Amino acid sequence: MQTPGFFRRNIRWLAPVLIIVLSAALLGVLASLRTPPPERPPQNAAELVEVQALTPSSMQLTVRSQGLVTAKYTTELVAQVSGEIVSLAPAFERGGIVKKGDVLATIDPTNYEVALENAKASLASAEAGLEQEQAQSEVARVEWEDINDRPAPALGLRKPQLAQAEAQLTAARAALKQASKDLARTQIIAPYDALVSERSISLGSFVNVGSTMGQLMDVSLAQVRLPIAESEFRYLHQEGVGSVVNLRSGDQTWQAKIVRGEGVVDSETRMRYLVAEIADPYQLETQRDASTLAFGTYVVADIVGRQLQQAVTVPRSLVRDGQVPLYDEGLLELREVNVIREAQGQAVIDSGINPGDKLITTALDYPVPGMALEIRSTTASASNESQAEAEAE
Repeated sequence: MQTPGFFRRNIRWLAPVLIIVLSAALLGVLASLRTPPPERPPQNAAELVEVQALTPSSMQLTVRSQGLVTAKYTTELVAQVSGEIVSLAPAFERGGIVKKGDVLATIDPTNYEVALENAKASLASAEAGLEQEQAQSEVARVEWEDINDRPAPALGLRKPQLAQAEAQLTAARAALKQASKDLARTQIIAPYDALVSERSISLGSFVNVGSTMGQLMDVSLAQVRLPIAESEFRYLHQEGVGSVVNLRSGDQTWQAKIVRGEGVVDSETRMRYLVAEIADPYQLETQRDASTLAFGTYVVADIVGRQLQQAVTVPRSLVRDGQVPLYDEGLLELREVNVIREAQGQAVIDSGINPGDKLITTALDYPVPGMALEIRSTTASASNESQAEAEAE
């Protein structure tokens, strides 16, 4: 009779206990009914990497620069006589092409033609005067010898008058030469095949001696002044002189040649300068189906440099402390190499690499020599790339 009363008095704390016991029993039954998970095979600890086979071969180094194309010769046309401009050649205008010997402009020659005729007359008079003095001198000598046994004095033989006549003849010849030269200077003649870059006169203009009439640029040769960093000179053969240069502007290319170096280092930029020349930049002589290289064009220049017998190029990021990571039969090898040059994100190696070496192109976070590696299969890589492309789309 006491038992029912006991349960009624302790029901508050017995109910939670019973719930916990029943829950534990139920969980045990469910756990016994669950299928155990399959055992996973032990994972391969080797790191997956991608490799690239290296084959050292002959390599031509190049040095890059840039510059503006200019004419080798630029000439200012200056009046050497004064007068009015009476004619102009049609090609003598800005942008015109003129040939060597072309008459570009004419200064009124009237005064100079008159001066030339006067000079010719003066010369004829001087020649006649000299002949007269020579005849009188000879007559004086004969007369002196007929009446005297002593040598004739210079004055008696009219030697001073003869010398004066010879001097006047010399002056007349010089005056004729000057008059002839002045008349020739009334024609402004092109000194070479040229592009007219400026004309500062017109018909009817009056020019004085020294007046600027225009400017010509020689079209037979163009040149480019190329700045080169001091450190780049070691990659050039004979400091670049005689080297071929490939010029580029947009999608157009031309070939030039280094003809000289300026021989000094710029005090401000610390650059050296080489000068490249391009023959017939406007294609006037060769008439080839090629683009003209206009003066003032900005070009990028690749100068052909030294030839390496055995070298390879690898990404600069893969070279650390003079070592490159190589795949050697499943293990990592960090090999010492000689980097001869670094440019544009690439490193040129000329020793330390053997034919068939496999360069590891995958970035390794903690590279340790001898660590286990496995080459990532091409199929898996292609599958991953396709999946990445599909997710991107």
